[in-house]
Amino acid sequence: MSRALVLAAIRRNLHRGPLPADQAALLHARLGAHPRGPIPARSRLPRAEQIALFVRNAEKEFGTVARVAEPAAVPGAIVEYLAQQNLPSELVMAPHPELEALPWGERPLLHVRIGRAEATDIVSVQHGFAAIAETGTLMLPSGPERPTTLNLLTETAIVVLRASRVVGAYEEAWDLLRAERQDPVSDGFMPRNVMLVTGPSRSADIEQTLELGAHGPRRLHIVLVDDDEGASAAA
Repeated sequence: MSRALVLAAIRRNLHRGPLPADQAALLHARLGAHPRGPIPARSRLPRAEQIALFVRNAEKEFGTVARVAEPAAVPGAIVEYLAQQNLPSELVMAPHPELEALPWGERPLLHVRIGRAEATDIVSVQHGFAAIAETGTLMLPSGPERPTTLNLLTETAIVVLRASRVVGAYEEAWDLLRAERQDPVSDGFMPRNVMLVTGPSRSADIEQTLELGAHGPRRLHIVLVDDDEGASAAA
């Protein structure tokens, strides 16, 4: 069902017709301006401190972070992490051009399958679109190059993130998505799904006992590529 049909059905149920011209103009002006609320001062930091804040917050929420100096070092960092966690050297990886361009062939003992995750997969590698320093959160919009199943089905989720994609506040992450993405169906910027991930999945609903992996991965590991000088200064 198209967006126009859905909105028309809502208007009918609310017994409302089209907005008067003056109200419609005010609405379109507000939507176009993207007004912001107050942005916390903790996110308005020099670049090096901003990256350090993201790492600190991600680790505070039971995630782990490994920093590498260049993209070519990503496969080695992943192999090292899998060995440390006693995990199998098999993974399913997002079909993202940046990930596919990495030198996986230099790690012949690592078996990489490209595509969506299945229920039997244990380790996934996802491409990080952006990250928010103020809470240590990853932004993972869905798309053909970023299957959502990689964020949900595996026990261990690894996200490869460029440090230049770490921003201070949530508003800036949405700015990136708005500026860089256009949906061919709706002609807007929103994909079908946007996941905001802060640490591994966890729940304390039962007797207030923290359980990791309750609704998704029990491990979240971020491989952070220091691709700008301001970011690497925080290492």
